[in-house]
Amino acid sequence: MKVLILDGGKNFGNSGGKLNTLLCEIASSELKAKGYEVLQTKIDDGYNIDEEAKKVLESDIIIWQYPGWWMGEPWIVKKYLDEVFMAAASNLIKSDGRHASNPEYGYGTGGLATNKKYMISTTWNAPITAFNDKNEFFEGRGCDGVTFAMHKAMEFCGMKALPSFICNDVVKNPKVDEYINSYKEHIRANF
Repeated sequence: MKVLILDGGKNFGNSGGKLNTLLCEIASSELKAKGYEVLQTKIDDGYNIDEEAKKVLESDIIIWQYPGWWMGEPWIVKKYLDEVFMAAASNLIKSDGRHASNPEYGYGTGGLATNKKYMISTTWNAPITAFNDKNEFFEGRGCDGVTFAMHKAMEFCGMKALPSFICNDVVKNPKVDEYINSYKEHIRANF
């Protein structure tokens, strides 16, 4: 099986994107050890849209690795999604899923990539309680609730989610060795 790892780490402000790149390297090493063929793109280094569309179409699994910025993915990740998935759209989406006989229902069910899976792995300065405690900032919505738009974009193409991974408190209380060990366990358990 072929896995495409998309490194959405961005060199901007006080962030060098190093943790996200490290997590991509960990995933690549673990997956290769399990016999997967691994393709990688570091989005911030630039990319060829047509080549990336081919990688997306060839892959069985896509790993989105990015930091949480302003409650979502960095703009380069959204730009990649817009450009590359649009270039591959005719092979990812048949329609928006609705039918003329009942156009109010079925939106989002026209994806063709039903044989593909994806995983979202994100890094955040926010502590885990900000995600999971209903009285804290993200109102108990969890990581998947906060990355809802990315999940829906992949589902629109027909893809199925693997369990997400999250690193928390990465600026104020970084625990890199703990992140590495947890991510290795996550990859081993879900691939």
